[in-house]
Amino acid sequence: MKIYVMFLVVSLFSSAFSDELSDPSLILQYPSEPKRVVDGGGDDVNLHCTSWRLAAEANNLAPWSTIPAECADYVKDYVLGKGYATDLERVSEEASIFASTAVDFSAGDGKDAWVFDIDETLLSNLPYYIDHGFGLELFDHSEFDKWVERGVAPAIPPSLKLYQRVIDLGYRVFLLTGRKESHRLVTVENLINAGFQNWDKLILRSPDEQHKMATLYKSEKRDEMVKEGYRIRGNIGDQWSDLLGSSMSQRSFKLANPMYYIP
Repeated sequence: MKIYVMFLVVSLFSSAFSDELSDPSLILQYPSEPKRVVDGGGDDVNLHCTSWRLAAEANNLAPWSTIPAECADYVKDYVLGKGYATDLERVSEEASIFASTAVDFSAGDGKDAWVFDIDETLLSNLPYYIDHGFGLELFDHSEFDKWVERGVAPAIPPSLKLYQRVIDLGYRVFLLTGRKESHRLVTVENLINAGFQNWDKLILRSPDEQHKMATLYKSEKRDEMVKEGYRIRGNIGDQWSDLLGSSMSQRSFKLANPMYYIP
């Protein structure tokens, strides 16, 4: 029995490198099936869209502007269901564990910092995306600005819990967002009404920064923090452009977001 199990494990592993193997007896053979086309329903669509979402979250896709049309219902069910909520909770819990152990604040100098993105990190824009196809529509800046100006985006509960934990631990908190400087007042009011208070600095895009790629813009802002002597211990956001670039944090935490991509 042990010999059989060992052979099966070796065969499964070897199948991933079948092009390099010369002995077909070491390659696990699967029954051949006719190639099926994703047609908008059934298990094939679910598998296809799950694979697409994983690739998107892992930053393995080329830049994209809308979700695949056949994945509209899949993304809707995911973000409105338990899967999305559970994924957010998982990341926030892991971030909280790290935040609790990364720094000895008894000997600190007040320069240990944590960076938070805002949209789809602290505040949820799901009410907006419910009316705009969950990412199926091309992003409309003017329509989204109207939503932002209403100032009613709700808090993401696991992120609020993490935020409060980071504040209580003694981190200096920077909110680094791609929102416009002209939206400062409404953003402050929205954050406070949603339960977020006592941050150290809220950073928004100035007019001359509007056309910068998000990765560059956020890197430059983190560079400024580091030049001021801050040690960026943690950074959490829903886009890889929130996390990558220069002056990266000691540890970064990527929240799920299959609805849109910001380079």
